[in-house]
Formats: sequence, structure tokens, C-alpha cells
Amino acid sequence: MKIAEIYRSIQGEGILTGTESVFIRTSGCNLRCWFCDTPYASWQPEGDDLSVSEIMNRLSTWDCRHIVLTGGEPMLFAEMIPLCNRLRSENYHITIETAGTLYLPVECDLMSISPKTSNSAPDVADHPRWHRRHEHTRFAPHVIRQLSSEFHCQFKFVVDHADDLQEIEEYLRQFPDLTNNQIYLMPQGRSQEELKQTETWLLPLCDNHGFNYCPRKQIEWFGAVKGT
Repeated sequence: MKIAEIYRSIQGEGILTGTESVFIRTSGCNLRCWFCDTPYASWQPEGDDLSVSEIMNRLSTWDCRHIVLTGGEPMLFAEMIPLCNRLRSENYHITIETAGTLYLPVECDLMSISPKTSNSAPDVADHPRWHRRHEHTRFAPHVIRQLSSEFHCQFKFVVDHADDLQEIEEYLRQFPDLTNNQIYLMPQGRSQEELKQTETWLLPLCDNHGFNYCPRKQIEWFGAVKGT
């Protein structure tokens, strides 16, 4: 499995915000979001092929029990199954960060799903092939239903414009078993200034609709840099 990076940091998004965690970032993705903040794991995937044993050896460097499997798209890789089994056997807490387009029968404590709405598609003129593939792939309702029925889930939506909220609400109506306390809306942006500008109107919208606001604290704490 190609791994872009393994590092210790602090979770900056969702229900476990503030939790010290080791992040294992797989390299490779089946989507191409224009605002992707880890292009080295999607648009230009890089990294080293590591076995489960090699990954576990890296983890032994840190005294940290929370593991975040992220990407890219970690659910692309069948090696996730033995990796999660090994993590479970050693009593790690496992979060998987996924776009919710693929299913694997993995061990997991928190399935952190970031569905991609129409605001995520790459420019059709610059990337016609990827635009077509992205739009065809980004919504897989059968996968969402399977993940949400088997795992404890949170849903994180990237919001770029106020109009995005209508699409998010239409999306959620297709999954009536989800509750508002599982839903996090986070601003699109790569700088604290961009995030703060969006926060001025997104935070009140979250309050009005009963959703959680997700401020993406890692950018505030560290900036948009690798290894955070």
C-alpha cells in the first residue's frame, strides 16, 4: 500500500477535535476535488510502498493510541483490512477518513465520511476526463447506507458558497436515519483568513439548521502544511 506520510499531530476536525493522533495517509484517490489540500495523495500521488508490519513499526515510535487512516482515499486499498485488524488487535482507536464512495469490511471506531457535492468537481475545460469521472463517482448512496449501518459515523461537508447548503440538505434527505449531531459543515479554504471569511456566514447557518460547525482547527494551529 502506497503511503504518502505518517506523522503525529492533533485532530483538527469533527467530534475528536483536539485529540492527539497518528495520521497514516494513503496515496491515491478515485476523485479529483479542485480544492484538495493534499494533492500529493491525489492529483500527484507520491509515497512509499509499505507493508502492514512496516507501518506498525513506524507507529511504535509514538506513545499514541488514536490512529487516523486518511488519504487520498484509504478505502481504495484492500490492505486496509489486515492493517485495521492489526490495529484492533493492539487496541488502537481507529478513525477512517473517506469520501464514502467505496466499502471495505474493516475494523473501525469512527467512520469519518466527507461526501463530495457538486462544488468539488474539477474544471471541465481544464480536466474534462477527471470532471466526468469525478461526477460519476462522487455519490454512491448504497455505500453510504452500508457504512452508516455498520459503523459509528460522522459526516463532514466542505462548504464554498451559501447555496451549497441546499444541496447538502437534499443529500441528507436521502438518508433519514442520520441525525443533525452527526453532520459537520466546514469552510473551504487553505488559509486562516479564508476560513474566517466563510465562518462569518456559515456559523450562523449551522446554528439555524442544527448542524455542527467544523472550523478546521489544524489550519489555525499549524497552517496548511504537510505533516499536520
